[in-house]
Amino acid sequence: MKMHNPLLFALLPLLALAQPAYAQMENFKPGPVFEDFGPIAPVEQSKPLATDTMFNIAFDVAKAADPDKLNRTIESAARFINMHVAAGVPEENIQLAIVVHGGASFDLTHQEFFAAHKNGAKNASAKAIAQLQDHGVKFYLCGQSAAAHGISNADLLPGIQMSLSAMTAHALLQQQDFTINPF
Repeated sequence: MKMHNPLLFALLPLLALAQPAYAQMENFKPGPVFEDFGPIAPVEQSKPLATDTMFNIAFDVAKAADPDKLNRTIESAARFINMHVAAGVPEENIQLAIVVHGGASFDLTHQEFFAAHKNGAKNASAKAIAQLQDHGVKFYLCGQSAAAHGISNADLLPGIQMSLSAMTAHALLQQQDFTINPF
C-alpha cells in the first residue's frame, strides 16, 4: 500500500485558492497612455467620472524600488493616469507631481551613479520616469535626502528638480492646489 504525503494534502487547498487570484490579475492590462507599465483593470463605476474632472495630485515616494524593478509608487502614478484616461478624463486634465525622498532618492539617479551605489544593478525606474515626464509628470527630489545620500544635481536623471526638502516640495504643491495621494 502506497503512503500519501501529508504535506501535499495540506498544500492542495492553498493551490486552489491561488488560482482565482491569478485569474483576477489577468484583468489588469497597461494602457491606454503607458503601454509598458501601469496596468489597470476595467471597472463598472456606480457613478462615472465627468469628462471635465480635474486632478492635481502629488505622490510621495520614500521606499526604494526592489532591485531591477520599477519603483512601485512611480508605477502607481502611471496607473493613475492610465485608469483615469480609460475612464474618460482627458489626459490634459491630470497634473501629477512625484516627491521623492529617503531610500527612493537613488531611483532618480542616472545609471552610472545608481549602479555604483546599488551593486551594479540597473535603474529599472529610469525609462518609466522619462515616459512619465513626457506626459507632464514633474519629479522633485528632497535636497535633504540627496545630501544624506551624497547625490548632487549632476547625478540626477534629466528633468528631475532638486527641492530644498520633500516637506518644502509638498508645501509648495499644496499651495498650487495639489492634494496628496495617500497610496
